[in-house]
Amino acid sequence: MIRLSLCALGITLLTACASAPTPPDAVVTPNANLVVQDIPPVPQRLADAVSRYNDFRGHAFVDWHPAQREMLVSHRKAGANTVQLFRVTAPLAEPQQLTDSADPVTRATYEPRNGRYVVFERATGGNEVGQLYRLPLTEPGAQPVLLTHPNERNAMNTWLRKSGQLIYSAVPIDRTAQGGTRAKVTTTLWLIDPERPEGRRKLVELDGGGWSAGHASHDERLVTLTRYLSANESQVWLLDISSGLVKQVVPAVGSTEPRATHAAVGWTVDGRSLWVVSDRAGEFKELMKLDLATGRFQRISSHIPWDASDVTLTEDGSRLAAQFNIDGRHELHFFDTASGKELPAAALPTGNVGNADYAAARAELAFTVSNAQGPGQVYSVTRDGQVQAWTRAQAPAGIDTSTFSEQKIVRWKSFDGATISGLLTPPPARFTGKRPVLISIHGGPESQAQVGFLGRNAYFVQELGMALIQPNVRGSAGYGKSFLAMDNGFKREDSVKDIGALLDWIATQPDLDASRVLVTGGSYGGYMTLAVSTHYADRIAGSIDVVGISHFVTFLQNTESYRRDLRRVEYGDERDAAMREHLERISPLTNAAKIRKPLFVVQGKNDPRVPYTEAEQIVAKVREGGTPVWYLRAENEGHGFQRKENQDYQFYATVLFMQQTVLK
Repeated sequence: MIRLSLCALGITLLTACASAPTPPDAVVTPNANLVVQDIPPVPQRLADAVSRYNDFRGHAFVDWHPAQREMLVSHRKAGANTVQLFRVTAPLAEPQQLTDSADPVTRATYEPRNGRYVVFERATGGNEVGQLYRLPLTEPGAQPVLLTHPNERNAMNTWLRKSGQLIYSAVPIDRTAQGGTRAKVTTTLWLIDPERPEGRRKLVELDGGGWSAGHASHDERLVTLTRYLSANESQVWLLDISSGLVKQVVPAVGSTEPRATHAAVGWTVDGRSLWVVSDRAGEFKELMKLDLATGRFQRISSHIPWDASDVTLTEDGSRLAAQFNIDGRHELHFFDTASGKELPAAALPTGNVGNADYAAARAELAFTVSNAQGPGQVYSVTRDGQVQAWTRAQAPAGIDTSTFSEQKIVRWKSFDGATISGLLTPPPARFTGKRPVLISIHGGPESQAQVGFLGRNAYFVQELGMALIQPNVRGSAGYGKSFLAMDNGFKREDSVKDIGALLDWIATQPDLDASRVLVTGGSYGGYMTLAVSTHYADRIAGSIDVVGISHFVTFLQNTESYRRDLRRVEYGDERDAAMREHLERISPLTNAAKIRKPLFVVQGKNDPRVPYTEAEQIVAKVREGGTPVWYLRAENEGHGFQRKENQDYQFYATVLFMQQTVLK
């Protein structure tokens, strides 16, 4: 999974090498939170060898101060274990740390009137049960104040800026339910003054777990709601703040139009129209303007045949910036809101754009950029096109990231003639002969491998001479809504066949070694990894499954209930007899006897998405067949490792696994 916030920050996963000579038989000791099964001792000399790749540290933009030219960024400082929140008071000023916790902090917002305090979101041990905290900025040494109920999953939604009140969503979690699961899930929207949390007011309680509040109208009477039903279907509603009444806007109630995705991304100043991103008019998500009185849409970005996202408007509503996903690379495009015409863009730093937002006090856009040569850096661009750097990414001494290999797009034909694409990062030219291949499959499944900094994964390419291929199989986002739906329901294994076709393509490449292919992936990519291991055991050397689904029925039964119905739309409803039989038949656990090459499984104990039992059952079943299985579980992690000390050991073990499979 390539475009995640942690990757954009350049989080690295290795510990620094010791300054004293290492005894030849010294080994790395796993920390107390790691459960290690059947993984050979990791030599300290291996950790020393990769130590130069252990400390790439970038920044991601978080929020602008409402009145001053300063911002919040997220960053992991030198020697720290997790990403935390920092304040940057001027371009390239030394970041000032605001939070310091064992758990990462990446989401935060200034109080919108004068920025006297920050509200941030944090979960514990990777459980994703987010809590909101208020952190005063005018009181030296002040500690964060908990604002929410720990038995709910809470998320910041939007501010009412005039009154300084925050709308947040709360969803009950399974551990508070009778029997540990919920038959019915609701989302409650609350209005809170973070300085007086005891006076919070319930706005509305809605059925389902796919609701979020978006943007308040300029008079703060109405707030947009997005109801997510699936990757191929979502709705826009309006919430009346005073009465709590909700009204569906798009699609119109009773409409027979084909299903489509809709997301409100802003209001016009007069409150008569909404800015919307939707694929209702074609394959891709376009920027549109919706007249609320007539229900008519004005298509703004139909000339750009790629998905629009992450829209932000200036305070006066005169200018709009949107990101477009151009074949796996996000680019900024600017529009005049009065005419709907695209504006000439300033020359911006090259790379993949991340978080972006206009400052409320002026028409200055902050944005994050990463590329093959470095992790995330924060920049801003003014209305007249002046670009300024706000942060500098850090790389360890002795590494020249400017020499890192560029990713390039490759394409191949699948079993049914469909064209599949992916990113290939070739090793440096000094590595000659046929190179071993690492296939890394993204999660989601509605995600996408995108260009950007590889972080520690650059070690595989730059130092081990491996070719890294990140495929975007059918079902990936970014290639149109038809492509996105090509793996749904009974078509699930068609995406696995796309990897089979990739193996065919690798065999035709003169510089790639089809006899030395390792496959890996996380979450849904973990399922894909296990499925490839059952379908193509004779064509791979091994596999690394990270927090992957091993059996669709047990996954759907045990994933947190606020996610269950949303996942059923994608994978199929296990309560239907025919679908249940299908899911049973294609699940890797059912076919575990076919896994004959070494397997490495990585899991977080607190994972609410793919419960750790998915890992435990595939480990046990594959071992029954005599296939070697390494198992690494972190007791203080969830859906992927976020603590550097855990990431360190995972990476050491991964390199060791490579040495014993494809690098022999």
